[in-house]
Amino acid sequence: MTDSVETEPAVAQTLFDDRIDLARAFTSNLVEQGEERGLIGPLELPRIWSRHILNCAIVAPLLRPGTVGDVGSGAGLPGLVLAIARPDVQFVLIEPMERRIAWLNEQVAELGLANVTVVRGRAEDVRLPEHLDQVTARAVSAFRKLIPLTAPLLRDGGELVLMKGAAAAAEVDAATKEMRKFSVHDVEVLTLGEGVLQDITRVIKATVR
Repeated sequence: MTDSVETEPAVAQTLFDDRIDLARAFTSNLVEQGEERGLIGPLELPRIWSRHILNCAIVAPLLRPGTVGDVGSGAGLPGLVLAIARPDVQFVLIEPMERRIAWLNEQVAELGLANVTVVRGRAEDVRLPEHLDQVTARAVSAFRKLIPLTAPLLRDGGELVLMKGAAAAAEVDAATKEMRKFSVHDVEVLTLGEGVLQDITRVIKATVR
């Protein structure tokens, strides 16, 4: 299996800086256990760094000190990757599936991530002690469906930082009704990693107020 695993790209060191060893440890754990635990498919191993780890890490500069919620954390993409890259930010990983919760808690403990709290539940059901400063999600749902799940978790003036695919702009166009209902403003689609990463990252960024 290891023959098919992508070699760490040189840019990883730049993106993670002095946290690169933690990123390597997490990636290694995902490679060794991810398929058997239903976290990633076997076809993802040859692109584990470029498509997954670095694809998430490039979003880290968009985060600000405060508390960030990651809805539907799954394997920890992007939540754990961002927590590694940004130790100055507190993260709340929200995930409903018990086996994924077990994985997330194991990784938090093994990697010593003191800036991460794991919460089991669906985004629409969780009751957090305080509203969040920012919310992220990756490969969870269309923007119009994500808005009702994520916007209520944010404080007034909080931000959505949602990782999307090539259809991000079309998803924004299709979410006019939901944006109005949940007071989502200043919506923009950002393209990250051009000229730096093999796979660019698209983010829908917006303010809820």
